This record gives sequence, C-alpha cells and structure tokens, in this order.
Amino acid sequence: MTTPVRASTGLVLTLAVDRQRLSSIAHSHHPIAAPIFGVNVNRLLRRAGRQPAARVLDLGCGEGAWALQALAHYPDGHADGVDVSRYALERAAGAAAERGLAERLTLHERDARTYVPDGDYDLVLCVGSTHAFGGFGETLKLAGRQVNADGILLVGEGFWQVPPAPEALAALDAKREDFTDLAGLVDAAEQAGWTPVYAHVSDAAEWDDYEWSWIGSLTEWALDNPGHPDAAQALTVAAEHRDQWLRGYRNVLGFVTLVLRRI
Repeated sequence: MTTPVRASTGLVLTLAVDRQRLSSIAHSHHPIAAPIFGVNVNRLLRRAGRQPAARVLDLGCGEGAWALQALAHYPDGHADGVDVSRYALERAAGAAAERGLAERLTLHERDARTYVPDGDYDLVLCVGSTHAFGGFGETLKLAGRQVNADGILLVGEGFWQVPPAPEALAALDAKREDFTDLAGLVDAAEQAGWTPVYAHVSDAAEWDDYEWSWIGSLTEWALDNPGHPDAAQALTVAAEHRDQWLRGYRNVLGFVTLVLRRI
C-alpha cells in the first residue's frame, strides 16, 4: 500500500488517465511533494549535518526539490535522483537548469529498488516514497544499504495520529496495521539498527497546504484545459481526493521525517 504523500498514490487512480502525469500536474505548486514547508526542509537538511562535498541520493525523488535543496546546502556535493516518473524527472531537470545545478544532479528513470550506485552516500533521502520498497521497515533495510558508515538516512513516513475510523481506512485504501503510531515508528527504526538524531512532525497547516495544493493544481489544470481529453477525469480525481481527505484521513494520518543514524 502507498500513502497519500508524495504522489497521493494511496488514493488509487483507477481511471484511464496517465497516473504519473496526473501526479506531476498535482504537484505543480508543491514540488516538495510531502506535507512539509520549505523552511522545515531546510531545517532537516541542516540537522543532517553533511560536509560541503556530500554525496546525496534521493530515492523516489519526484521533481527533485529535496535533492536540489540539498545541493544548495552542500555546495561541492553531487546528488543522484531516482524515480519511475518521466514527467517528474523532466520537471526536476528543468528546475536544476534554472538553479544552475544541472551539472551536480544526475537523474535516473528507474525503480528505486533496482538502483545500483557506483559508491556509497553521505545522505540518502526517501521522503513519502517508502511504498517503493514495500513499507518503512524494508526502506530502512534496502535504502540503508546505500548509506556509508557515518551517513544519514532521512525518511519521511506516515503514522496514525489517532486510531483510524473505518472512514479513514476506506479513504486511504488501508488496513489499521499498515501504519503504527509515532512511538511505534521510532521503535521500528531502532529495531532495524537506526536511531533518530532529529525529526520533524508535520503540523495541520503543512498538511492543509499540501492537500489543497494537490487538489487545486489538478483542478486548475482541468479548468484551464477544458478541451483536453483528460480534463473531466482530472476533475473527478481531484474531487474524489478532496472528499477522501476531508471526510476520511484529515487529522488522522500524520507524517514524520526522521533523521536517522546507525546505532
């Protein structure tokens, strides 16, 4: 199961439209692609504390917002971004060129599970993309293999803020056991050999900004392109997502970004 974070893919798009394309459109105004304000992305990267020449890997990088911001923090560093969506990677390449970072970002269109690097990394990011590895535990195991001995694994994952009602589970197409509470998530990290040295728990304002941006971007695109063959379905997806969020998992599903080191 996937969470509604990053690509909002937990709310399964079963329509005939291109799912990756819709996700890219939906993140037009929120390329961070997680319920986190930019100021907190910067705080997390500062707390990661890497050297100026850090090697960075973003697994499930989307439009590259995290990788590019990491390069701004580490001026002599290089980043690799891995994602299956060519639409997102095209936007990432454009953003890198606009910021003068294209030579320091290498993008890979492939499944994160199959990415084989040419060396180890000082910082590995997987924010809202743990579904690519089959969940939080497998992300710690598989993405953790890419982190060097003294490196940081920065993972963003969902958790239950409160016990989920049936409406929340239905909206997320989830089972109760798909997530734990925050304490359980930290316990799982420590059982896997990692411990948090910092964390950011997304607040209600960050969630609202993310969700309204996702819904609004898709709605605006559909209204601005009424003749497009996917416009009507895009409106349907946006409206269904809004209903699932407002009547289902709002203030139920939380999101935490953990800065992890090996124990």
